[in-house]
Amino acid sequence: MMKDVITKILSEGIKYDRLTVEGSESKYEVQIVSDVFDDKSTIQRHKIIYALLDSYIKTGEIHALTIKATTPSESKK
Repeated sequence: MMKDVITKILSEGIKYDRLTVEGSESKYEVQIVSDVFDDKSTIQRHKIIYALLDSYIKTGEIHALTIKATTPSESKK
């Protein structure tokens, strides 16, 4: 299942505090909380996620991806 693949790739590529992946049929939503996103803009954060999932985006296995990437302090607000 692609949801499990996305979870595995992000788990291996980013040290995170919290990660959830939802969706099906090539449309997914990722919510991730990590210190990696400190001092990064929203676009920079998304680029980190897209880079890890690039091969699946190019093949169309991931067609639509909604990303909510926050730092631990932002997630507590």
